[in-house]
Amino acid sequence: MESTSFQLSTKFILPEDKRPQLSKASTLHTIPIIDMNQEPSLLVQNLSQACEEYGFFQIINHGVPNELCQKMMTTLSEFFALSSQEKAQFFTTDLTKQVKLFNYYLKLDTQEKVTMWSESFAHPWHPLEDIIHLLPENPLQYREVFAAYAKEMRVLMRKLLRFVSQGLGLEMDCLEKILGLEPALNYQANHYPPCPDPELTLGLPAHTDIVALTILLQSEGVTGLQVIKDGNWVSVDPVPNAFVINLGDQIQVLSNGRYKSVHHRAMTNNRQSRISVAMFYRPNSDVVIGPIEDMIDDEHPPLYRNYYIWEFMEEFRRQEGTRRRVKETFELRH
Repeated sequence: MESTSFQLSTKFILPEDKRPQLSKASTLHTIPIIDMNQEPSLLVQNLSQACEEYGFFQIINHGVPNELCQKMMTTLSEFFALSSQEKAQFFTTDLTKQVKLFNYYLKLDTQEKVTMWSESFAHPWHPLEDIIHLLPENPLQYREVFAAYAKEMRVLMRKLLRFVSQGLGLEMDCLEKILGLEPALNYQANHYPPCPDPELTLGLPAHTDIVALTILLQSEGVTGLQVIKDGNWVSVDPVPNAFVINLGDQIQVLSNGRYKSVHHRAMTNNRQSRISVAMFYRPNSDVVIGPIEDMIDDEHPPLYRNYYIWEFMEEFRRQEGTRRRVKETFELRH
């Protein structure tokens, strides 16, 4: 991506009211850290509390080998370090492509677009046999490492969905059944190079995840992720051998607002590169989503109407370039 060691190009500079105001980030909060090895009922209780209060938490002792996570990060570092010419085969502005390297942007009221200080590489992660031939051949180990990582994520994702179901007082497999037998499983790696002036731009703008659940691996020792808590931006400092877990819009709707899908964003810094790897779990287009019946009673009327995922995705695309508020479009007015 475009860079300069002296000053930030104007294409990356945000208007004053949209700048990150890094000094105002809260240092009083941090998101919960949950040990997956703790006694199951306590684990479900702690996870449920984190889902209600934060919508974000970190997990340790999750069972995914640390060596594999490190290989994944090393492989991505090598991929993003390739020349622009070599990466050009993947670069596109057509976000409907299965395998794509692209830049996010924020659209201003003037319709002008400000490019984010990052590059993102995305593709499906299951079923891998359908797209493995489209994945990078350089670095040489990309396909092999990614296949091993995706296999581990499948197991962990299922485990987490079951705990989230139990936290809502539902049958263990309830969410999996509602989300469907053929979920859309997508992956996105984000690269944030050192930035000449982190106060003037963002790595990723504020957004919620439109999926059901996200598992994020981030560079150790480099802070960048921030989440909203009580109206303040809170930094999510990397914890060694941990994943960041966050709930997406579909879980908030299914739980009838009990569990939260919150806005988060990515900062830049002027010293170190940062990489994050997100694995997304989303229902496919034909699945109908709405508040689960068990989440509705006289005191908790339905907050959202039922919708097809394809409707949700149409609204998501319509709001491209803005601070999206997609699930709010489907709120019921009482």
